[in-house]
Amino acid sequence: MTEPRTTALYERHAALGASFTDFGGWSMPVRYSSDLAEHHAVRTAAGLFDISHMALFGVGGPQREEYLAYALAFDPSALKLSRAKYTMILTPEGGIIDDLIVTRSAEDQFLVVANAGNRDAVRAALQERLEGFDAMLIELDDALIAVQGPRAREILQQTSGLVHDDSLAMGHTLDTLPYYAAMGMRFGESAVLVSRTGYTGEDGFEISVDADLAVSLWDALLDAGQPLGLVPAGLASRDTLRLEAGMPLYGHELSRDIVPAQAGLGRVVPLKTKTADFVGRQALEADVPADAPVLVGLVSEGKRAGRAGYAVLHGDERVGEITSGALSPTLGHPIAMAFVSPGVSEPGTELDIDVRGTRIRATVTALPFYRRAQ
Repeated sequence: MTEPRTTALYERHAALGASFTDFGGWSMPVRYSSDLAEHHAVRTAAGLFDISHMALFGVGGPQREEYLAYALAFDPSALKLSRAKYTMILTPEGGIIDDLIVTRSAEDQFLVVANAGNRDAVRAALQERLEGFDAMLIELDDALIAVQGPRAREILQQTSGLVHDDSLAMGHTLDTLPYYAAMGMRFGESAVLVSRTGYTGEDGFEISVDADLAVSLWDALLDAGQPLGLVPAGLASRDTLRLEAGMPLYGHELSRDIVPAQAGLGRVVPLKTKTADFVGRQALEADVPADAPVLVGLVSEGKRAGRAGYAVLHGDERVGEITSGALSPTLGHPIAMAFVSPGVSEPGTELDIDVRGTRIRATVTALPFYRRAQ
């Protein structure tokens, strides 16, 4: 059995008392203190996450745009310098290999960020689709560190050694950087890429840094942030945060058996605005079967939450299955996402969740469950 990989920050996590879990072949911190404390810190101040298990690919070369237009379900020509886009890489049948974030990180280069558990699948698909294009694909080994929460920008601004550099900033400052955009900064003598993106439903930043500098940057962020309420946060709180924000998790809400429209992500795929032929396009242009399950949100009362795999019932009929569920730390009641039959997917529809033999009433609701104050 292969031992899980570790990030450059593993020793820091261990020293902070983290509990670890195997996630996508990586030994990652699941929590440091308590799931609830870390969750609430992100909602009220900030959390510090190691996300170095994510897969990073650089794309360049003369035909980089044509290549990405074919390989992914998005239009790279519409992506301006420094801007990022949420997109997908699909199978020829229209199923989802992975959801991605693509950033035009330089005039002549794109950065593609994929999920840890899909690293091999994404790499294989990207390499296979290179054939016939004068483009280059490079797998990067940078570390990724995320600061998420309402005080995230303030923390970055007070981090020792992290400084603005006009030659890297692509016209932005931390004060003006838009959501889903990136800018270069300098940490010590090295350039880092700071993206205003995240997976928590809060404002925040994800920083790509040379792995050799990961520990120094982590320590500097922690030193700056702890007086402002920053805490190290693990995968458990990251999961409840993204669930509250209605963000899909691959292997739960997304898979090769699901097309984007079923997961409420049809808008992500530019069938009407993108003219290029991309892998999966023809399958998506065909109508999704009328009885194909669709993703909905479910809310219920009490404290017993539906979990992944639990049946969703309408009367005596099983009409779906929970994909993710938890007792929401922020809202104080159970929430879940589920794929259900289209006929019972309208908000306000009353359904039941089979929670270990007990029927718990749940109401269909629009996603997300939680939206941060602007």
